[in-house]
Amino acid sequence: MAARVYATSADYILWSGQAAPAAVDRLLAQASRDVEDALLTAYYCTDADGMPTEPDVIEALRDATCAQVEYQQETGDTGTGAAGRWDSVSLGPVSMSGRKDAPAGPQGLDLAPRADRALRRAGLVPGVIR
Repeated sequence: MAARVYATSADYILWSGQAAPAAVDRLLAQASRDVEDALLTAYYCTDADGMPTEPDVIEALRDATCAQVEYQQETGDTGTGAAGRWDSVSLGPVSMSGRKDAPAGPQGLDLAPRADRALRRAGLVPGVIR
């Protein structure tokens, strides 16, 4: 099954009011995976490709994906989760200090606060199996 991507570059431009960043398609694909990781216990209807079918869920996943890209652009994160984790790093002979806050998102994910709110408003997190 192909990876699911919940927003397009046009969605990002409309949502953020900003020009799309370089490699926006790759960033949206990464952000969609981050959003999926936050939804491991979510219950919602999907089509045969695993894409949501309910308009409010489609909107929430689109908005959360756009928010995740925006958050990573603002924090300088490349999607690896490494940005902003240390306030001092040396390479020889290795020294890291001042670990900053750990991710506060669901399941320990570094999920953008606006992405988390979009998913919560749609009732997708915390996931509840009915």
